[in-house]
Amino acid sequence: MPQYADVILPLPLQGAFTYALPPQLAAQPQVGSRVIVPFGSRKFYTAIVVRLHDETPPYPTKHISEVLDEKSVILPEQLRLWKWIADYYLCSLGDVFKAALPSGLKLESESIILLNEDWEAESPLSPNEEKVWRALNKLPQKGAGGAGQSLLSLQKETGVRSILPTVKSLLEKGAVRMKEEIRRTYKPKTVTCVRLAEAYLDEARLHEVFNNLHRSPKQEALLACFLNEIRSVSATSSLAGEAAPPKSSPYKGEMERGSLLLASNCSDAILRELCQKGILETFAKPVERAQASQRQNEAEGLPSPLTPAQQTAMESILEQWRSHDVCLLHGVTSSGKTEIYIHLMQKAIDAGKQVLFMLPEIVLTAQLTERLRRVFGSRMGVYHSRYPDNERVELYQKMLSGKPYDIVVGVRSSLFLPFRNLGLLIIDEEHETSFKQQDPAPRYQARNTALVLAKQVGAKALLGSATPSLESYHNALTGKYGLVTLKTRFAGLNLPNIEVIDVQEMRRKKLMSGFFSPQLLARIRKALEQKQQVILFQNRRGYAPVLECRVCGWTPRCQSCDVSLTVHRGYRQMVCHYCGKTYNIPQMCPNCQPPPSPPKEGGTANGYASSQNSSLSSRGYGTERIEEQLQAILPEARIARMDLDTTRSRQNYEQILHDFEEGKTDILIGTQMVTKGLDFDRVSLVGILSADTMLSQPDFRSYERAFQLMEQVAGRAGRKGSVGHVILQTRDAGNAIVQQVVNHDYEGMYAEQAEERELFRYPPFCRVVFIYLKHRDERIVESLSADFAKLLRQVFGERVLGPDTPPVGRVQLMHIRKLILKMELTAPMSAVRERLLALQEQVLQMPGYHSAQIYYDVD
Repeated sequence: MPQYADVILPLPLQGAFTYALPPQLAAQPQVGSRVIVPFGSRKFYTAIVVRLHDETPPYPTKHISEVLDEKSVILPEQLRLWKWIADYYLCSLGDVFKAALPSGLKLESESIILLNEDWEAESPLSPNEEKVWRALNKLPQKGAGGAGQSLLSLQKETGVRSILPTVKSLLEKGAVRMKEEIRRTYKPKTVTCVRLAEAYLDEARLHEVFNNLHRSPKQEALLACFLNEIRSVSATSSLAGEAAPPKSSPYKGEMERGSLLLASNCSDAILRELCQKGILETFAKPVERAQASQRQNEAEGLPSPLTPAQQTAMESILEQWRSHDVCLLHGVTSSGKTEIYIHLMQKAIDAGKQVLFMLPEIVLTAQLTERLRRVFGSRMGVYHSRYPDNERVELYQKMLSGKPYDIVVGVRSSLFLPFRNLGLLIIDEEHETSFKQQDPAPRYQARNTALVLAKQVGAKALLGSATPSLESYHNALTGKYGLVTLKTRFAGLNLPNIEVIDVQEMRRKKLMSGFFSPQLLARIRKALEQKQQVILFQNRRGYAPVLECRVCGWTPRCQSCDVSLTVHRGYRQMVCHYCGKTYNIPQMCPNCQPPPSPPKEGGTANGYASSQNSSLSSRGYGTERIEEQLQAILPEARIARMDLDTTRSRQNYEQILHDFEEGKTDILIGTQMVTKGLDFDRVSLVGILSADTMLSQPDFRSYERAFQLMEQVAGRAGRKGSVGHVILQTRDAGNAIVQQVVNHDYEGMYAEQAEERELFRYPPFCRVVFIYLKHRDERIVESLSADFAKLLRQVFGERVLGPDTPPVGRVQLMHIRKLILKMELTAPMSAVRERLLALQEQVLQMPGYHSAQIYYDVD
């Protein structure tokens, strides 16, 4: 019998931790099951068992507190993938665990503050201590110490911004106590159902009941209605080929209470009387949440027939899979790639395999899932972070059940679901940067991780894009992946015409109307007259990226980050897009006109630099300002905006897309959300308002990404009917990338960028690891980065570049330095990881560096 369990915790800690298995546990854990363990002096966490053994460790061990699962919730294939992610992306297994499971499956303890009723004050409390004391005094008393409150709820109720020092002071005085409680956030949804009591499943007993109920006609009617409904369900199940109830129990069935009361036209009181007589009984039945209700009455259909070009492409993909596990489908925008995906998914599930269909953006799932549901009905599930956590927990549990979904549509987190029989992975818009997790760890590339998962489980993978990433296209050209091209649009439509407007020349001639060239406004008006729709793309949200004093040049900056604040007029605030802090918009320049106090954090501004005497003005423009100006120019147009500010919830973005698809919106203004695979019939015009912001990014991928964004958003035009038109506004009309977009010349862009990257040793010709160092003291991080670079060069030589300061050198009060490590593609990442972690440990042990942070971003 195993006496110990090695577990991983959802914390950024290397390795597993050993706990003892107490004999009084109600159930024995398995490898892959969840357990509750104490960690540190007070906290409790959900941990995953990765090993059971009887090897006594050479140190005292704590005991497992509770076993949450009788069966494994993490499959061996998932653990294998977790370990690969931790090894390749230079993070801990705990980081992967935290990202992989829905929050409802990761229980942890919460600090609860309790009132000490026996405490007597020896000195007056401070104002903040008084607020906390009074808040705890208001609670209903439940034994000694009252009910208690969490730190978060205390902070909300009292308004004390820094609650921890206040609570710590009260703890030291003995005025309050603290305890830890396990938070169980997931609760299964239940409905009340009705069934016959066991004693009345016999036909003869039922006849007696009806004889006795003739004086209670409403009870008799409700019971008769219930039996008729149960018989109807049994007959339907039999016709559908399902197992019918046993002949000895023809009325062994159940019905939702609400449905029964509606069908019988009886009140709840009548039902209660039948339950009191012991004839019927009610019980709570667990049900799935929103996804189940959406799938009711959904019937599966057949995929639409493929065009000859699509059929040829699909056959080529199947042929490529004979010699390659991965195939790249390079199909121009609106070539019908999704229809090919649907046919390939149908083939996979007909063969008894599961399918994972990955999309880069949550907003894409709203439009695409409706299309897929018409074919696959209830065999398909959707998984992404905008669904409530309870729904994600239920989908995860369904994938572990005996009847999992055949198809899952999701974003990058769907990689971590438990697939038992995965046969096909499709990664649509594989070039998208959204597949790369930035913060926090694990900073994984979901596209590459999906290919590793496919290899581990023996599944085939298909990458699809009109503008593939240079890495994927290079792998296809060199024979590592199969390559299939689809160069014709669906129904023989031509690619949109692209017209380049030199806005610098337009401004010199004073022809610009704000941010709009006369050509763009003329095209918009023409589209509106013809009842067509328009998409305008500006890859910057908010009202204006900079507020500036025209006299002294002062600009408001975030107090915690080294960035200027973005003006949001809708919120009447300035917002830091790095840490999320908000500030009031000043009426006057504090540098020119006293008092020179910093902008107040939070709250609501009294106004927006509206005074005639104010020297403050906005520079640049975001989607919010474009919407305001366009509405002033075209007051009759129905305009919607689609960016992070307007799509905070699933309902928000679904409503925006639905209104645009139904023709309730004429013009859709958006950030890169509008570039990603959306399909609208009536869009005849696309406007790219400023190509220059994309071309001027300090990143070796900036030209590639600019081409992809512009080509993708251009592809939203003219998808049905006449040829679409694109207006591309830029101050650099002669730029090679602009001309390549005009000519839809992906191959030319690839050849130029690949030659440059090979010359300077960047991906796909090497592997790049960014090393970030952080500390609150700029002098310490400067010294640390120099010392770490010196150690790295002793091992890796000229492969190390830096240190330097990134474009944003301070975020959330932490100063940042960056090193770059360029490794050959043949270098084993496991060996690189061992060296890096050993050198990291060595440098952090040097005096003054122990509180610094070092982390890695691979690829």
